[in-house]
Parts: sequence; structure tokens; C-alpha cells
Amino acid sequence: MSDDPEPSINISGGESGGGVTAEFDPATADTRAERVIDRLGELYWQKTYGGRDAFTCLVRTILSQNTSDKASQPAHDALLARYGAGPNRDATAETESEAGVPGLAESLAAADRSELAETISSAGLYNQKSEILVATAEWILEEFGSARAFDAFVKDESPSEVRETLLSVRGVGPKTADCVLLFAGGRGGVFPVDTHVHRIYRRMGIAPADADHEVVRTVLEQEVPAEKCGFGHTATIQFGREYCTARTPACLEDPDACPMGDVCDQVGVYPETDEVIDPADAVD
Repeated sequence: MSDDPEPSINISGGESGGGVTAEFDPATADTRAERVIDRLGELYWQKTYGGRDAFTCLVRTILSQNTSDKASQPAHDALLARYGAGPNRDATAETESEAGVPGLAESLAAADRSELAETISSAGLYNQKSEILVATAEWILEEFGSARAFDAFVKDESPSEVRETLLSVRGVGPKTADCVLLFAGGRGGVFPVDTHVHRIYRRMGIAPADADHEVVRTVLEQEVPAEKCGFGHTATIQFGREYCTARTPACLEDPDACPMGDVCDQVGVYPETDEVIDPADAVD
């Protein structure tokens, strides 16, 4: 396993993002998907997730939509600096959530949208995201009464009910809902699918080449043990950034440059012609 810690600038929050060390052994893997995850465990950190405040996690994930962690992290930090303690509040006082950021839901529900948009501008789509954040904070307070009650809902109710409830909220898609279930709820068997996960497991041939995000999620949650799904999500993203990029995967120039080369079908990658296409377009 790499001595490098999990990056702190990502949705999971790195070393401070909750969770505990897990064990990964490729020799005992039952499926190719599990073998890939176990190999990632040798390459990167080894961790399961859970324990983050649900509303704070939801806010962080909304900010990350359609942008990189590098761009969304400053927006997240700026948002907490401006709205974290709530209007006219003592930041050390007990408010909605002891585990989360004091007063954040109330602050965002009452926020001026133009001011909020300016605060999160580094995250991209800031006008749209500011509207979604205000509306989501209002929904939390109306539906649950407090961020603390929402946090309890995410951690205590069935994953299917939590997911269905979150998906009913404007601006919350499957990946966002699953990230809340994973990083806040600590639910095993949840494998959020972002653009990296969607690309990589179709390129590897583990999921059908023409599978949408939900089909990829279903395949991975069936073939990867529940306790390894959360790590699989974050480590696959890191692997996608370092090796299996969208346009220039490591195997394109050197088949031996990728640590997953022997378990990958390279669907849509053609080193002979220096061509890379979406796996779905490679299906005859």
C-alpha cells in the first residue's frame, strides 16, 4: 500500500473525512471487480467511510457537481467561512447539528443568492448551485426541522428510503445521494458513480460498454463486497486522474505503465492508431 495519505481535497475529506482502515487482498477476490478494488488498495490508501455530518456532506457534494475537487474545495471553504456560524450566532453554541457546522442550514436558507453565488464562484455553475443550496437548506428545515434531524435520518433510516428521499430534491442526482449515504451514513454497499467510475469500469470490460451510470452502479454493487464499495469509489477516481484518464490513458503509449493492465479489456483504447473513444462507441 502507498504511504501517501488520501488526498484532503476531495469529497471524502481525506484523512479527516471519517471512516476506518480496511483490509484488501487481491488473492482472495471472488470477482474481477473485487480484484481491481483490492489492487487499488495496494496502490493507494485503504479505508471505509462514514461519520460526516449529512447536511455539510450534501452541500459539499452539490458544490462538486460538474467540476473538479480542486475548483470546488475553495468554494466549500469560502462557504463555510461566510455561512458556517449562522447569522448573529455564536459559532461555539449548540445549534442544529453538534457533528456538523453550527447554523449552516439556517444561514443558507436565509442567504442572499447573489452573495452566495459570489462566494462559491470557483465551483462553476455558481448561479445554479446557489439556488439549489438555498432551496435545499429550506427543504431540510421544512422537512426535518433541523440539520441534526436530517443527519439522524441519513444514518438511521433504510438506504433505499434515504436515497429515494434525496432524489426527490431538485439538484440531487444519484451520485450526490450516494455520496451522502456513503460519507455521512457510512452505508456499506454504496458505490457512487461519477464520470471516472463510469468510464473506467466500462473501459475495463467489467460493466457493459453501453451501460449508463445506474447500470454501472448496479454491476459494481453486485460484484464488490459491501465494505469495499466506498473505497472503490474514491480510489477509482484517484486512479482515473493518475492513470486511466479520459483522453490519454497510460496504456495508450505503454501497456506496462498501467497497474491494472492485466485485468483491463481496454475497450475503446487503440494504441495501434493512438485513438481513444468512449467504450459505447467501440461496440460493433
